[in-house]
Formats: sequence, C-alpha cells, structure tokens
Amino acid sequence: MEKQNQQNLFKEVMGNYPTGVTIVTTCDEDGNPVGLTVNSFASVSLDPLLILWSIDHRVSSLNAFKMADGFVVHVLAGDQQKLCQLFASRNTDRFGNCNWSLSSQNLPILENTFAVLECKTYKQVEAGDHTILIGEVTNITFHEKEPMLYHRRHFGPIPAEFHSVPNK
Repeated sequence: MEKQNQQNLFKEVMGNYPTGVTIVTTCDEDGNPVGLTVNSFASVSLDPLLILWSIDHRVSSLNAFKMADGFVVHVLAGDQQKLCQLFASRNTDRFGNCNWSLSSQNLPILENTFAVLECKTYKQVEAGDHTILIGEVTNITFHEKEPMLYHRRHFGPIPAEFHSVPNK
C-alpha cells in the first residue's frame, strides 16, 4: 500500500508543477504519421543542441518513436487546447483532424504552434516504465505567440500578470 500512496503523491506533485506542453510527432515504418501530447520535455545541451522527452512503454506509438531516425517537438501555443486534447486522446484520427504537412526531412509538422524543433534521434535511455528520447535539433521554427502552460491539470496561455517584468 505504501508504494501506491507514494505513486499517488508523486502524481499529485508533478500535476501541480507548471510545465509547457508539446506534441511530439514522427512517422512509423510505413510512413504513417504518429504523435502524442507530451509535457516531459527539457533542454539538454547547447553544443550540440540537444533536447529530451520521455514516452511511456504502454503507449501504442512507442515502437514508431524508438525505430524512427528523427522526430519533431511542437511547443504548443496558448490557444491550442483543442490540438493538445486531440493528441492526448485515444482511438482518434489525430492527423485527420488537424492541419499538418511533411517537412523536407519527411517528418510531420503541425501548423501554427509556438515553436517547432525538428530533431534527429541522438540517444535512447531506458528508465523505469519510460524511454527517454534525446534528439539533436536540426531545424527550429519560432512564431511570435504565447506558449501553452500546464498546471493543476489545466492547459492554457500564460496568465497576463506573468507577462510584465517586476521593477527592480
């Protein structure tokens, strides 16, 4: 029972930790696009440019990401809650319900996100019930938009009061 209590407490703590929200995409071995909503995203290195994210071993697209030569991290804009929910849902045609195109690297790119980081797979690390995927960033696209924030199981733009810099 103690392990279950610790897991529940861990989920509560992590669910209350504010993070950005991303959707990560790639193509499977048949060239079909796959993607999912992810908030386990972080920068790793400036030289080379490396990022990481993790994927649960129970996710249906796990093998597609593990076998892929590359993937794309889309940092969501604050007004993209529907897109976030679409890629977090199960058993739905995610790519049939959004605007996207293939990049020159044949990776699926979602339209109108805050930022797009095209990556080649750099390293994979097995860690508990997840695989950590490290990517070397090969192309960056940035749009002047407000990014999305996830906090206490809510998604949305960063509140206005956080936009101003306090006087020193």
